[in-house]
Amino acid sequence: MPNSSSNSSGSGCSHSTVITRTVLPLLYCLIFLAGLALNAVAAWLFLHVPSKKSFIVYLKNIVVADLLMSLTFPFKILADSEIAPPQLNAFVCRYSAVVFYTNMYIGIAFFGLIGSDRYYKIVKPLFASFVHTVNWSKVVSIIVWLLLMAISFPNMILTTEITKENYSRKCIGLKSELGRQWHKASSYICTGIFWVVFLLLIIVYTSISKKIYSSYKRFRRSSEATKRKTNRNIFSVMFVFVVCFVPYHLCRIPYTLSQTSSHFSCRARAALFYAKEFTLVLSAANVCLDPIIYFFLCAPFREKLYQKLQLKPKTSSEAEISKSKRSNTLGESINIV
Repeated sequence: MPNSSSNSSGSGCSHSTVITRTVLPLLYCLIFLAGLALNAVAAWLFLHVPSKKSFIVYLKNIVVADLLMSLTFPFKILADSEIAPPQLNAFVCRYSAVVFYTNMYIGIAFFGLIGSDRYYKIVKPLFASFVHTVNWSKVVSIIVWLLLMAISFPNMILTTEITKENYSRKCIGLKSELGRQWHKASSYICTGIFWVVFLLLIIVYTSISKKIYSSYKRFRRSSEATKRKTNRNIFSVMFVFVVCFVPYHLCRIPYTLSQTSSHFSCRARAALFYAKEFTLVLSAANVCLDPIIYFFLCAPFREKLYQKLQLKPKTSSEAEISKSKRSNTLGESINIV
């Protein structure tokens, strides 16, 4: 997995500037502090929320992935700022960066599973009831973790060209030839996972919105509050994907090619490097935004937060929606879209 460092792979084209040594580490510091605090609170709240529904199981997995992802930030901060000994860069390249990317894509995959779960419970409620069970969601969760770790783990074991002379080289320069090829393949696979999930979310949330609106029209009751809440929930998820992940995945493949191919000039390598680094900051900021999504999407999480803060859990619009519920499926679709 790529990581910013002083020099480009195999060339004298330096990318080390005040931006990479100071600005980006400061941004990661802010993200680390906010993300760790927010996800620690989210994890504490979810410990008090029983896993009675599959989407709650998936949300809990996202919390774990975000916490693990957050714990890698200090290593990247120290390595990029060049405060720590150069040996730390080798550790980041071999272990920390791999954990970062693995957990980022685990979180993305679980958001895709949540979208699919909502789709089949709201739009296709009669479809294969066994996929709605908590036990099934736990099995799927284990498969997701194992699959993403299997894709990423070779990036650890194939980073073998580490010597005292090249500690501070870019990560791609520390990989064996097989490691470079696997790095390229895993980048393609993970990028493909993101775009599949992103398109899936667009499709399923569009279908869910249509289903909710048509249901309320059929029941002949005011749906303005429902529309607002549905739009808010869907917007919160899609906002995170568009802002945090789309920019990075637009430049990830070109950047990977610039690392593994000799057909790029120094200027092109530098441009792609900075594009990757700044868009990666946006992806890292996802750990700060996910807890906000839990609040909007998950009624049990929201209620537990209100309970811990000793606040009243209902607003006037939520009370209006609650009074107008006619079925479990429709009610659930309002609570978590």
